[in-house]
Amino acid sequence: MALRIKTDDEVIVISGKDKGKTGKVLRVDAEHDRVIVEGLNIIKRHQKPLPGSTQPGGVIEREASIHVSNVSLLDPKDKKPTRIGVEVRDGKRVRVAKRSGEVI
Repeated sequence: MALRIKTDDEVIVISGKDKGKTGKVLRVDAEHDRVIVEGLNIIKRHQKPLPGSTQPGGVIEREASIHVSNVSLLDPKDKKPTRIGVEVRDGKRVRVAKRSGEVI
C-alpha cells in the first residue's frame, strides 16, 4: 500500500515515548512502512572510530524510524492531527486534510 505521508510533511506522534511531539519528516521507508522524523525517537549508537576517516568514535545520538501508524499529519489550518484523503481538483491529484478540507 502506498504511504500518504511524504518527505517534508509536518507530523505529530500519536503513540509511543515521544507522544504529542511534532516534527518534519526527513525520510520515508515505504518498503517497511516507517518514517524518520527530525528530532524524534532519538537513539544512542555506540560506534568505533573508522580507520582512514575523520569520523570519531563514541556514543552518537541520531533519529530512529517510527512506524507510520504511530504518526499523524498535522492539519495546515489548525495544527491538529488529521487523516489524509485524495481528491482530483482541476485535473490534478491532490492530498487533502480530512479535518479542514485544506490541500496539503
